[in-house]
Amino acid sequence: MAKAGHRWSSAAAEREAEEGEDPLDARIARSGCLEQHRQLQECMAERRDWRHCQEQVRAFGACMARRQQRQ
Repeated sequence: MAKAGHRWSSAAAEREAEEGEDPLDARIARSGCLEQHRQLQECMAERRDWRHCQEQVRAFGACMARRQQRQ
């Protein structure tokens, strides 16, 4: 059974798209894990291989897991 907040309604996605914000970026920002996500993106841009960014992958994953547990 899905919890509230786990699904994107098409109306919410359309509203965010109209506002110029990517729905995934908005969801990550609301999760409280934006800084970990940015660090992962920076590593990926620099190293161009996720295998070299395992510390950032784990930090982002742990942050998102904590978020899931709170819901």
